[in-house]
Amino acid sequence: MEQAGPRPTGRSPVPHGRVPEQARGEDTRTGTARQVRRHSVRGQVLDALRAALVSGELAPGEVYSAPVLGERFGVSATPVREAMQQLAHEGAVEVVPNRGFRVAERSPRELAELAEIRALLEVPVMLRLARSEPAERWAELRPLAEETSVAAARGDLAAYVDADRAFHRAILSLAGNQQLLVIADDLHRRSQWPLASGPVHRRRADLVADAAEHTALLDALVAQDLAVVGELVREHFTQAQ
Repeated sequence: MEQAGPRPTGRSPVPHGRVPEQARGEDTRTGTARQVRRHSVRGQVLDALRAALVSGELAPGEVYSAPVLGERFGVSATPVREAMQQLAHEGAVEVVPNRGFRVAERSPRELAELAEIRALLEVPVMLRLARSEPAERWAELRPLAEETSVAAARGDLAAYVDADRAFHRAILSLAGNQQLLVIADDLHRRSQWPLASGPVHRRRADLVADAAEHTALLDALVAQDLAVVGELVREHFTQAQ
């Protein structure tokens, strides 16, 4: 049976505790309805685990078991194990036979490499979009930039990382390349996981400065200032490490 490894604190590694009651309730239906419910629970568990990874509540290097995490969620070990397998596929955790899942330990070099790859992918796309998209299109993205600012001002890291990905995804979606969106979002998510050492939580001031760069980027895109667009994107990726 899997055993949970030691944790740095006694807090639950799940930020929002149990999954919603409607997802946990007994399901007497069969076939497609039951399958939909199963995917719903797994999806909610996956979202909560990702939030716990970003916040550092699932600590780098620690081993966690599906049964113990399932207890914290109020669900069976199965959806937790399925969600953890997805995270293993993404590189967030690794399987430890007969014990559970170890949270990946990220190094500064790995984050630097992710920033470099993101810049290689996204800068040329944003420069092309700056030449082709009208100012009205960028105005439509202002509310998404504002969402990152609001989350940053609250110091809400979980909300910030979601809003940050939504903002970048919205820009890249204008390129009309679905494969680019999938790859870029995966790289973005990986870059948000904390380092094995150093402070877990980013300071509110850092989040506010990061969010301000979104607005500055939109301004540069409206002005079609290609030099500033390229510089802002590269700095944004580097400073987010």
